[in-house]
Amino acid sequence: MNSKAQTIKNRLSLRKPQAESLEILQKLTDTLSLNNDVDVASELEKVRALYPTCSDFEREFPSLCFSLATGVGKTRLMGAFIAYLYSAKGIQNFFVLAPNLTIYNKLIDDLSNPQSSKYVFKGISEFAVFGPRIVTGDTYANAQQMLGETVRINIFNISKINSEVRGGREPRIKRLSEYLGESYFNYLAGLPDLVLLMDESHHYRADSGLKAINELKPILGLELTATPIDSRGVTFKNVVYDYPLAKALQDGFVKEPAIATRRNFNPDQYRNDPKELDLIKLEDGVRIHEDTKVALEIYSRDTGNRLVRPFVLVVAKDTDHAKEIHELIESDQFFEGRYRGKVIEIHSNQRGEEKEENVQKLLALEKEDNTVEIVIHVNMLKEGWDVTNLYTIIPLRAANSQILTEQTIGRGLRLPYGARTGVEKVDKLTIIAHDRFQSIVDAANDPNSIIRKENIVEIDPDALPADQEVITSSSTLQSSFNEQRAQIAQLQNEDERKTAEVKLDAQQMIVDAVSSLGSQIKNIDELKNSDVQKIAIRKMVEQIENTPQQNLFKDQIVAAAEKEYEAVVEELISKTIPIPRILVQQSNETRSGFHDFDLDVSGLNYQPVSEEIVRRTLRTNLSEVLQNTESGVERDIPGNIIMNELVNFPEVDYDRESTLLHKIVDQALAKLGKDRNEEDLKNIVLYHKREIGQFIYAQLQQHFFLETGAYEEPVVYPFTRIESHNFSKYSVDKIHHFTETITPTNMISTKVFGGFKKACHNLYKFDSKAEKDFATILEDDKEVTRWLRPATSQFQMYWKRNSRRYEPDFVVETKDTIYLIEIKAERDIDDAEVQEKAEAGKKYCEAATKFNEANRGKPWKYVILAHTLVSPNMSFKELSSR
Repeated sequence: MNSKAQTIKNRLSLRKPQAESLEILQKLTDTLSLNNDVDVASELEKVRALYPTCSDFEREFPSLCFSLATGVGKTRLMGAFIAYLYSAKGIQNFFVLAPNLTIYNKLIDDLSNPQSSKYVFKGISEFAVFGPRIVTGDTYANAQQMLGETVRINIFNISKINSEVRGGREPRIKRLSEYLGESYFNYLAGLPDLVLLMDESHHYRADSGLKAINELKPILGLELTATPIDSRGVTFKNVVYDYPLAKALQDGFVKEPAIATRRNFNPDQYRNDPKELDLIKLEDGVRIHEDTKVALEIYSRDTGNRLVRPFVLVVAKDTDHAKEIHELIESDQFFEGRYRGKVIEIHSNQRGEEKEENVQKLLALEKEDNTVEIVIHVNMLKEGWDVTNLYTIIPLRAANSQILTEQTIGRGLRLPYGARTGVEKVDKLTIIAHDRFQSIVDAANDPNSIIRKENIVEIDPDALPADQEVITSSSTLQSSFNEQRAQIAQLQNEDERKTAEVKLDAQQMIVDAVSSLGSQIKNIDELKNSDVQKIAIRKMVEQIENTPQQNLFKDQIVAAAEKEYEAVVEELISKTIPIPRILVQQSNETRSGFHDFDLDVSGLNYQPVSEEIVRRTLRTNLSEVLQNTESGVERDIPGNIIMNELVNFPEVDYDRESTLLHKIVDQALAKLGKDRNEEDLKNIVLYHKREIGQFIYAQLQQHFFLETGAYEEPVVYPFTRIESHNFSKYSVDKIHHFTETITPTNMISTKVFGGFKKACHNLYKFDSKAEKDFATILEDDKEVTRWLRPATSQFQMYWKRNSRRYEPDFVVETKDTIYLIEIKAERDIDDAEVQEKAEAGKKYCEAATKFNEANRGKPWKYVILAHTLVSPNMSFKELSSR
């Protein structure tokens, strides 16, 4: 990739398939002539030499197809193409074809609106001051005013052109205009550098309106599609890059599609009652939707990312069916009318204001204030409807061929946060398919299927998720503030209420201020120092002055803070485990190589190859054998020939592995040359060098190792605030006391527990009985002063080359030590991932201990406990010593 392409790749943050496509464009535009008057056949040969999959341009000009899966980012790639052709080749004129009105409007916004989050030229320096000039099917008559020394992008809706050619009329852009005294179409055709870009190009293979495309005489055509197949089912012949959905799923660029079916479901029972089958699928789909809503809200609260509001897409058979489903969902009988007013119905029979209103609701589905949760559509929505918050699809009465197509699934594949989060429910698209179980299983068995076996979810009707709600478990101190605020709101006397609010605001702001002191203190007890108090009050004043509403009561809040400071700090210290803020991450350096081993040569049995030449006379069909008595070119020695094969493999570094490589090559040669002369050995190696290289490489792979980098030296701050937990709770369930016995024990993970006295939060959830029992031990043990279950964001410890965040199970403080505790199933203690996380935990404890030893704090100790050790009769001291 040359420097200009590399710059565009970096500025636009192109994903791997986008970057690979850009590199292909760079190579081909360096090879092609790029002018109007070219020999198309000779240009095709240039392309075929580099990319043999392109056997025919299928147009009267060079046209290249880039096939990228839905959700990977074809529009951004289009922007990268335009930016590169302008900056590297000086091309200024582009003609973009959209297949329908939806994509047409989307392209106009994405290519012209710098305020849009999806603007494709952000960071491109050539367009920083003056962006590309956009000419559309509605504004081209004024294009004369848009000429200048920059890029001109013409965007036209092909469906509109098609409608204008019906009845033999010329499309409007071919009608004469006053511009330059000729039609705008002829003006475009006369440009020496026009590049044609076709979005969703599978639409452009049979349309009558596109006969005019060849007359535009572009120097190059660039086609983008997720389905390079025409209406007859014939694959495009001009594909130079193919990145299918299966690859996008593997690389994590889209949501993971999953099929949900009911366990032991027999669809034949409903053959004569399709309405009941519809109802079952709708109910199960909505329950999964509600479960997804909770997962998204928890993720948003835990990470601080924007809240994504998911919706359900229901595919109806026809417009009458859609209306029937709409009425059912909004009725009192369907989840007690919960979705009344939250449903829109979209189909081609709608007209006028009704259609326009629903289209606007459709376009607003991603907005945070959106209230629509269910969209009913007939025959799916077209390409260009690029929402990221579709999480559940319910195809009702769909044919087999419809349910697993990329078109069906493609509408919901885009990721709302731009990348997978690692949270399963946030990264998953679910398709409800009770009546298609066997066809789905058969499809999943196909190695080319986009649905994998592990993504077939069998729903147990008796275990469908009940209504859930999201609970935030704040620190005990914050919970106390929340309770006081609720009590103050009930005060009837306004003066009394305002005085209480000022006092509480001051207390809250004291906690916020001291929690942000960072390196200005070394120990949590230093908060009692008068100098630290002055610094904290100054921080409060700065915060107040930046908050207009509180600025009105600045003097009262500051006075209250000075009065309340000591009491608030004492309470904060008593209810906080001083957890140092430490970033634990691995360095980018890694070490790889091969462990020493001896080559297993038992399967190395190649034989010499005859070097006789057989010559046959075509007319007489007689053969003769010629003896090869001398070599034409002197070959390298056998050992070097095999070595050259091995160093071609990406993991094999000769400088690093030369000793091992020479040893195993010698072992291979010893076996191949046993009882043979030197000429036979040379013959075997020369004719079987590739197979011998593969044989040795396969064994090398068995001894390959990759060691992650050592942990970087961390920066340490004395303590951080106790972060809040966010978790789900069944709405009908109560808060259980932590001493309650829960049966069966596998239900423990679904319950929320309270009643703690020593914990730093009021409410917790536990993943297992062992964790719940351990919490009981901590509450009862006199040695334990405080403990907590860390929230997701409490620690910044990273592992697996910094791709995963480690969340330990418990933090426990005693009189003289603070412990980081992990409880694991006994069988998993020695698991590689468990040990790698333990390494991060130990690194944290080492850094915290080193810091605390220098600043009068307690040492930290890391402990992994097997679940079998956790028993109510055990003391914490005994457990921690084990």
